[in-house]
Amino acid sequence: MKNASQILNSIQSKPQFSKLNRYKCIKKIESMFMPTFQRFVQFTYIKNETLFFVLNHNAGKQEFDNSIENIKKALNLYAPAECGELDIKDIKAFITHSPATKEAKPLQKIQKYKERSNGDFTIDIKDPRLNALVQSIQKIIKEKNATSR
Repeated sequence: MKNASQILNSIQSKPQFSKLNRYKCIKKIESMFMPTFQRFVQFTYIKNETLFFVLNHNAGKQEFDNSIENIKKALNLYAPAECGELDIKDIKAFITHSPATKEAKPLQKIQKYKERSNGDFTIDIKDPRLNALVQSIQKIIKEKNATSR
């Protein structure tokens, strides 16, 4: 019987899931970089056998340009197993000049409801502590109704 990992691997090896394999390859290559460079990468894609890095800052582009030859040599010597069927011949990077969009969190409105009770109800509770509590609630309701009129 197959376990979950074997089932996922057999599904991913099918041709209709080639984009999933491409995504895994790209993520594996990104993870090979230093964390300082990974922060500059906005997204990555492959087009016409060229791996494109879209960076969000000029410093990231400069760092990438300084180490481009080392990156190419490392990928030729050690190609990740996920990139077996992908043939990456060139690597390029460019900067996107569109600002990163931040999700605007909606402001939490404190909902206020009009009190529907007027405080006229009978209390048939035998426990003295609970009875006192319910009477204090009844008193608060009556006071709020008296002030809102």
